[in-house]
Amino acid sequence: MVPEINYWAVLIATASTLVVGSVFYAPKVFGTRWARLANVDMNRPGATAVIPILVTILVSFVTAWVLAGAINIAWHFYGGGYLLAALGTAIILWAGLTAARIITHDAFEGRPSSLTVLTIGHELATFVVMALIIGVWPPAGTV
Repeated sequence: MVPEINYWAVLIATASTLVVGSVFYAPKVFGTRWARLANVDMNRPGATAVIPILVTILVSFVTAWVLAGAINIAWHFYGGGYLLAALGTAIILWAGLTAARIITHDAFEGRPSSLTVLTIGHELATFVVMALIIGVWPPAGTV
C-alpha cells in the first residue's frame, strides 16, 4: 500500500519549519540562550545562513513527506480522526526517532543538557506544527 499524501499540505508544512525556527530562535525567545550554549555568533553576516537555510528546506520537505505518509498509514491502521492520528504520529516519531537520536548524539559530544532540551523542544514544536497542517488538510478522498 502506498500512502495517500496531500503534497500541498507537505509544501506548507515544509515552509512552516522556517516560521517555527524563526520564532523559536528569535533573540527574545530562545535565540540568545541557544547561541550562547551552542557557541554561535548571532552577529555573523546573513550570507553565511544561505546554505543552512537551503539545507533546512530540503530536509524539512523530506521530514514533512515522511510524516504525511506515516500519518496516513497510522490513520488507516487505527482509524479515528485524521487530526488526532497526525498529532499522535508526530509525537511518537519525534520521541522515538528525533529526540532519542539528538539526546544520544549530544551526550556523546558532551553538549550541555540545556542545549539538548532547547534542540528537542524546537523539534517538538516543528513536528506539532507540521502535524497540525497535515492533519487539518488530509489527502482528498481519505476522510
